[in-house]
Amino acid sequence: MYYTYMVRCSDNSIYTGMTSNLEKRIDEHINKRKAGAKYTKSHDVVGLESAWRCKEKSLACKLEYHIKTLTKAQKENLIKGEKLSSYLKGKIDCRRYYKIKI
Repeated sequence: MYYTYMVRCSDNSIYTGMTSNLEKRIDEHINKRKAGAKYTKSHDVVGLESAWRCKEKSLACKLEYHIKTLTKAQKENLIKGEKLSSYLKGKIDCRRYYKIKI
């Protein structure tokens, strides 16, 4: 299983990433471990906001890319429960992603 996720930072920014081990990756961001992302090393991560799972790595990467192209307001709407298809229909097959309850 692969995951595309969004975390909130203390400055209210949103970081989007992809991983095969969600718990480990969030820990790397929060605790600023060596394997964490450059962005989250300079921005304190408050917590996981939203995540989607899918079966293929290529799908997770594609979703990550498309979420990163969204505006902050659109990302906030996804966090609040808006469906991926509201913004990404036609770009990706939204039926292949399953939102995880946080």
